Amino acid sequence: MPSCIALLRGINVGKAKRIAMADLRGLLEGLGHGQVKTLLNSGNVVFEANFKKGRSEAQELSRIASEICAAVQAHAGFHAEVIVISGQTLREAMQANPFPAAVAQASQFLLAFAPDTDGLAALAPLQAQDWSPDQFALGQQAAYLWCSGGILESRLAKELLRQGLCTSRNWATLGKLLELLNPAKAAPG
Repeated sequence: MPSCIALLRGINVGKAKRIAMADLRGLLEGLGHGQVKTLLNSGNVVFEANFKKGRSEAQELSRIASEICAAVQAHAGFHAEVIVISGQTLREAMQANPFPAAVAQASQFLLAFAPDTDGLAALAPLQAQDWSPDQFALGQQAAYLWCSGGILESRLAKELLRQGLCTSRNWATLGKLLELLNPAKAAPG
């Protein structure tokens, strides 16, 4: 069973779209996944995925994301976008970090994940713009946003949110997710 991460977008922010992490863990366990752990209260789930034989990893990640989305809808009564990535994808995205200095501002350094490569490719026009003092790069597994002046004030972060194609997590959270996946290995620096 491969290690995966489910990233739910926009849950438990304010009073809308609320779901307890214990309920979320129960939903994934009910879908047949094992070793389910949540991080924080904002829709970060690490689990051992129950892949079906004869299907590609991309097909299985998409299927699992759809099933989690439907389970949340049935249980909590609201729609939440879900992106599921493999643990290997997270590790590779962090290792490919184009802004090593940004790690010192871990809470202001975001990686954005899309449900598929088309979603990431749609962000390509952002590379042609000057976001100073922020920085943007598009990688194979993620987009990288260094919001050096803070996320709330960042034009780049606001534009990414407006696009609605992906969900992002800061470097510190991603490091904690990586530790949950494999406690024996440290997150890339």
